[in-house]
Amino acid sequence: MRIKGIVRISAAATAAVFIFSLSWSLPHPGSVTAAHAQDSGNGEDAKKRKKRAATLVGVDEVRVVPMAQTLPLVGRLVALRSGTVAARIDAPVAEMMVDIGNRVKKGQLLAKLADQRLALDRDQKLAELNAAKAAVETSKARVALAEQELKRYADLRNSSAFPKARYEDKLVDVTRLRTEMVEYQAKAERAAANLRLSETNLSYTKIIAPYDGTITRRHSEMGSYLKEGQAVYTMVSDGALEIEIDVPAARVEALKPGIVCTFELGKRRFEAVVRAIVPEEDLRTRTRTVRLTPKFGDRPAAMAANQSATVHVPIGKGRNVLSVHKDALIASRGQPTAFVVEDGRAQSRTVLVGEAVGTRFEVLDGLKAGDIVVVRGNERLRDGSRVRFNGKGASGQ
Repeated sequence: MRIKGIVRISAAATAAVFIFSLSWSLPHPGSVTAAHAQDSGNGEDAKKRKKRAATLVGVDEVRVVPMAQTLPLVGRLVALRSGTVAARIDAPVAEMMVDIGNRVKKGQLLAKLADQRLALDRDQKLAELNAAKAAVETSKARVALAEQELKRYADLRNSSAFPKARYEDKLVDVTRLRTEMVEYQAKAERAAANLRLSETNLSYTKIIAPYDGTITRRHSEMGSYLKEGQAVYTMVSDGALEIEIDVPAARVEALKPGIVCTFELGKRRFEAVVRAIVPEEDLRTRTRTVRLTPKFGDRPAAMAANQSATVHVPIGKGRNVLSVHKDALIASRGQPTAFVVEDGRAQSRTVLVGEAVGTRFEVLDGLKAGDIVVVRGNERLRDGSRVRFNGKGASGQ
C-alpha cells in the first residue's frame, strides 16, 4: 500500500513538471507580435542600408566621334597694329594725357605740344594770304581799266582822229598788267599753301591715337623737348589679333588658305582660319610661318599680344572613332581601366586606348558604343560596387 501511493504521487508530480515546462517554453501571444514587428523593422533598415550603399556617380556614354589627325603646335597671338606714336614736329611737351595701360580710341588725344609759336606763325601766314588776295584784286582792277581804254582807242580805228601810237602803247600796257595779275595770283596761291602748312604744323601739336589700342610704354614727360620722329608712346591694338605659328616644312603641304583649325587659349578652345602661308623657310628650324585669323564667338576678356596658343594643325584625313571621356579612365596595375555600369553595378574593364580626341580618347578595345561609364566618383569604386546616377550623362561631361 505504501509503495503504490508513492508511485501515484511521482506520476502526478512528473505530469505537473511537464505541463509547467511546456507552458514556460511556449511564447506569449504579445511577445510573438513584438518579435515579428522587430524582425520587420530590421528588414526595412537593411533595405535602407542596402540602398544607402549604392554610390552616387557621374556617367558618360561611350560614343563614336569624328577625329582628324592633327599636330599640336605652340604659336602666339600677334597684333596686326603695334608700334610707336611719334612727334611730327619739333616742340616741347605741354601735357601728357594718358599713361601705361590706358585703353584709347582712334583719334583720342594722347599728348599736347607747346603751340604758341606755331599759332603766331599761322596768324602771320593768314595775313600774308589776305595781302596777296588784295593785290590780286588791285591787279584785276588795273587790267580792267587798261582794257577799257584800249577799247576806246580801238573804236576810233576808222576815224581820222585814231591815235595809233597810243593804241599800240595801251596794248602793251594791257599785256603787262595781265602778266602782273597772274603773278599776284601765284603769290596768293603760295600764301594759301603756306597757311595750310602752318595750320598743319599747328595741328601736329596734338598727338592723337592712330587706332584703337592700349598704351604699353611712355617715352617722354611734360617739359621734354621732342624732335620730329621721336617716340612719345608705344601702343598695341589688342583688338585686332592673329595667330602666328611655325609649321615644319614637311607638314605645310596639308595647309591651304581657308582651312579651319582649332586652337586652345588657356582652358578654352576656338577655331581659326588659315589666312596666309609665308613663302620663306627658316634655315635653322626648317619651318615656315603661317598666319591664322581667330574666330572668337565669345571673346576672352584678357588677351595679350605674344600670348601663347596651341594650334592643332591637320596632317591627315579625318575618320570616325569610338571614344571614351578621359575622366572615365583610371590607372589600375599600370593599365587604363574604366567602370561600366550594368544592372546598377560598376564592372571594371581594362581599356586599350589610342589617340586623344579633345577631352576624349580613342577606344581600341575593351568598350563598345553605348556603354555607360563612370566619369565622376570612380576613384573610390571597386569591381561590382553598387552605383546610382541621375540619368545618362549626368556628369555634364
